[in-house]
Amino acid sequence: MGEQLRPDIEAARSKMRIKVGAGREIKRLHEHLWEQEQVRAMTAGTYGPGTGLVVLTDRRLLFVKDGVMSKATEDFPLDKISSVQWSSGIATGTIAIFASGNKAEIKNVNKDDGKSLTDLLRVVMTGQTATGTYGEEVPTGGSSPQDIFEQLRKLGELRDAGIVTPEEFEKKKAELLSRI
Repeated sequence: MGEQLRPDIEAARSKMRIKVGAGREIKRLHEHLWEQEQVRAMTAGTYGPGTGLVVLTDRRLLFVKDGVMSKATEDFPLDKISSVQWSSGIATGTIAIFASGNKAEIKNVNKDDGKSLTDLLRVVMTGQTATGTYGEEVPTGGSSPQDIFEQLRKLGELRDAGIVTPEEFEKKKAELLSRI
């Protein structure tokens, strides 16, 4: 990519399976972030004016389109998102965000990247989280065996998606199983 990216942006970029249509946005993402804001996950997608970058940070979900002819940003503060929906076809899917009574759809999202991002967003929205190596959220709350098994299932999905490391998974798994 030429220039050195911030560690959090590089970590999220390296987990993206498809980067087509988002290279310019990744390169300039630091210009759109707030002070001390940390990137958790990213994917390319189409929203409003065209293809751009969908970014989940510790504070918001952000769509950035930084084209030569047009530029656009839209953010959805995490505390304003009431629900997120993921639907997919053969290769791509759609992220639907419900915030402040409105619905926004980001289409043509890589199936794997979109599912990983929406799963992580759901974990963040529950408020039952701890911080992992790259600042990503991993589930911790709940007390009934059913809650713990559900958290283990979600944690396994995050591990399989590459969002948490196998070491983080094992550590959190042991902690969760000790509660049963």
